[in-house]
Amino acid sequence: MSPSDIAKSSLDILSLRFFTVSFLPTFAGTWFLLTLVWAGAPGGPPDFGRAWATTARLGAGQVLLIVLGVVLIALLLAPLQLAAVRVLEGRWPRGLRALGRSWQLRRKRRLAAAAQPDELNTDKPPGPEVVLRAGEAGTLLSRRFPADDHLVRATALGNVMTAMEDTAGRAYGLDAVVAWPRLYPLLSDRVRALVDDRRDVFDASARMTVTAALVTIATAALLVRSGWWLLLALAPVAVGVLAHGGALRAAEAYAETVHTAFDLHRFELLKALHLPLPDTPSKEVELNRALCDQWRQDVPFNHAYRHPDEKPN
Repeated sequence: MSPSDIAKSSLDILSLRFFTVSFLPTFAGTWFLLTLVWAGAPGGPPDFGRAWATTARLGAGQVLLIVLGVVLIALLLAPLQLAAVRVLEGRWPRGLRALGRSWQLRRKRRLAAAAQPDELNTDKPPGPEVVLRAGEAGTLLSRRFPADDHLVRATALGNVMTAMEDTAGRAYGLDAVVAWPRLYPLLSDRVRALVDDRRDVFDASARMTVTAALVTIATAALLVRSGWWLLLALAPVAVGVLAHGGALRAAEAYAETVHTAFDLHRFELLKALHLPLPDTPSKEVELNRALCDQWRQDVPFNHAYRHPDEKPN
């Protein structure tokens, strides 16, 4: 590997995504805990004047060492990003997962009832307000929950992501779980940039949520003998709550772009596979289902190819 290749690899690692998703949450959490230590924790009530004085005495070399340490921690934790997202999606022990699912199923049923109010089931035509509220509830139901109850997850975030996996591309016979890794490389630059941007926002919010939870535990451990100063642990709790709300909204936005990517670029997938473009929606569904069966279960695929240099018969 040449020096230029090494430099390029380093720049890829230390990318904008790494900075926003991995470095910033790690740096914020680390600096908060260091401030508490510089203030005298865990020896007693923190003295933030002492912490300020310690910060003011830091030299450039010491600051650089702290930053490099945070970068190293962020790099080591980067592979755990998917695991962190899975925790937020409700991949918990069985008992906790069952409790979470019960709560989410109740939320889903309330939303489903709002989408089909009693006023729509009478002979009297419903008013526009009723129709509007029912439409809004139906939209939220499709965005925030999968259609089948057995797919409901233990958390709101898990349900948004599962609903995306369940419905993106389904109208065209595509299974998003197996089709998305093959479709993504074929997206146009504009669509891919939008998908990447919204995914980065989602991952950054998810990482901040998990980081805030860990910092809350560490803060409580540092201030457990500090009396009312223990309430400082509520600061990372507040950050975590805000970050989780942001992650939920970002997940909905990301799901919308994935749906859009299937709408606009599904035929690019067929072209890349050298398959003839279907001329009816029913043929498209049949072809895509056969493809997904092959990708998912190795079911034999017997459709004829059409290569670019060949003319149709």
